[in-house]
Amino acid sequence: MSDTDGLLEGLPVLQRLALSYAPARAAPTTLALLALDVRLAAIVRSASEPMLAQIRLAWWREQLSKDWPEQPAGEPLLQILQDWEGGSQPLVGLINGWEEMTGEAPLASSALEALADARAKAFVALADQFGTAADREPALRLGQNWALADIAAHLSHPEERRVASQLARARDWRVTPMSRNMRPLAILHGLAARATRRGENLHELSPSAMFTVLRLGFFGR
Repeated sequence: MSDTDGLLEGLPVLQRLALSYAPARAAPTTLALLALDVRLAAIVRSASEPMLAQIRLAWWREQLSKDWPEQPAGEPLLQILQDWEGGSQPLVGLINGWEEMTGEAPLASSALEALADARAKAFVALADQFGTAADREPALRLGQNWALADIAAHLSHPEERRVASQLARARDWRVTPMSRNMRPLAILHGLAARATRRGENLHELSPSAMFTVLRLGFFGR
């Protein structure tokens, strides 16, 4: 199994499904972003102490702040991120967003919004990778929407989950067409909109949810 296959296998089902509709030219860079987001989430969720998560996040921040030749060999995710153009600021911002989740429970709504904003800005940077400036504005809104719904779906603290769900429901969930390169985000957003509207678990794929995936995957809306 190749390093890329290993990163793909490490994605949750929703992200893997969304990625399957990316054009071949966009798939590797999109995989890199999704895999980094999943890796950072795992660091935060699996750490027994906030400081341990912060130390591991600091390592990733340090590596992504280096020039590519100075990064350690043997980490497939760092290798695939070498194709990221335009600087590492959005990726470092994503790390900073996840670090907001290492505070004491219950987390403030500002921490949840900071993470959602960081994840959305990473999708904006992804649009920049493809040279699709028209996708930047919708990528920010759709990315924030999906991120808040995804955060709510993963929170175990009742008050945090209530606040995140409330923030998600208050968002503007209108569909805005984007280029085919950004089709994975359109799918993630569509599923999040459906789950938020129905009060369902985002990560439970019912047959009707799969129909939503097919519609968004082929038509983008």
